[in-house]
Amino acid sequence: MERRVAERLRGTLGPLGLEAHAFKVGWYNAVLQPAFHLPYPDDTLAFVVLSTPSMFDKALKPFVNKERLKIIRDPVDQCLSHHLSRVKEKFPDQRVDVMFDYEILPSRKPKFLAQTAAHVAGAAYYYQRKDVKLDPWGKKKIYGVCIHPKYGGWFAIRGLVLFPDIQVPFLEQPAPVDCVSTEEKRIELLEQFNFHWQDGRYRDIIEVKEKYSEEQKAYFATPPAERLRLLGLTQEAE
Repeated sequence: MERRVAERLRGTLGPLGLEAHAFKVGWYNAVLQPAFHLPYPDDTLAFVVLSTPSMFDKALKPFVNKERLKIIRDPVDQCLSHHLSRVKEKFPDQRVDVMFDYEILPSRKPKFLAQTAAHVAGAAYYYQRKDVKLDPWGKKKIYGVCIHPKYGGWFAIRGLVLFPDIQVPFLEQPAPVDCVSTEEKRIELLEQFNFHWQDGRYRDIIEVKEKYSEEQKAYFATPPAERLRLLGLTQEAE
């Protein structure tokens, strides 16, 4: 069952430049405090969805061209919301729940912790302070960051697709690829991400197979309020 669902989901999302990685809710809940648990049984089948560099051309631009007069907030969020909501149509006999990375609960907590989900699903390695043995940062707050074995930091975690009625007790957990394996490189990664994230150097901590185009870099480097113009959207759409 899990294989059939995964094939159908990847067949739907792959052409859009999106990856889907399976995990069990229990793997995610096991590494987090109860306040962050997903409210499903441990064996529930879930997928974390990532956008790869090709999503910009394969999904975002066509979506903007088609929906240009309906774009009223963030085009990327709307594009992903549109495509992940349409996933439900591919599974008419199943209950499908979708969560997006930008959604928050009434408590102001995020609906899910994206980097943890990517790590437990084996999609990308979540490098954190605890992965450095000789910690050089003292009392500074240090945030962790996920690195993809193929795209480095040139990707984003966009959402979860959950199948509440599908239980997968025998699903085997894949380990994420530890692609930043030396102490030196991990320190460099966390330093760049925490103190120089604007220049994006942390994204190239490993040799990548594909990265954002210059057009895509310019888009994400532009303040959100001005991004619509870069996509050629009219005043009406704004």
